[in-house]
Amino acid sequence: MIRLLLQTAATIIANAVGLLVAAMLLTGFNIDPLAFVVVLLVFSGVLILTGPLMTKIAITSVPQIRGSVALVTVFVGLKVTEWLMGGFDMGGLSNWLAATLLVWLGSLIAQILIPIYVFKQLRNNAGPNINVG
Repeated sequence: MIRLLLQTAATIIANAVGLLVAAMLLTGFNIDPLAFVVVLLVFSGVLILTGPLMTKIAITSVPQIRGSVALVTVFVGLKVTEWLMGGFDMGGLSNWLAATLLVWLGSLIAQILIPIYVFKQLRNNAGPNINVG
């Protein structure tokens, strides 16, 4: 149970890093500071709900996108979050595409580094298949 909570916290922190990277680097990509936590939770929830769905669609219908399911999930997650949240605006198609890459990359790097440096229990419980150095 503790490991699940730590993994959830790491995922939410990683998504926060990804959204902040996009907000800092893209003009027109705006998140209202007062709504940031809610935007973050909605975005994380959308990713959690759509991730398995996108994976299933990729495996059964469009096997060509199997390797990029995470990117497609972030792409969809950003748009759904923008539709649902008033304090979040991506600023157009080009920002949506760039934000997809930035949020995915920022989240990916944070997902790798957070268990190594912040939540050592996740690293210790990862098992023998993960070499953390």
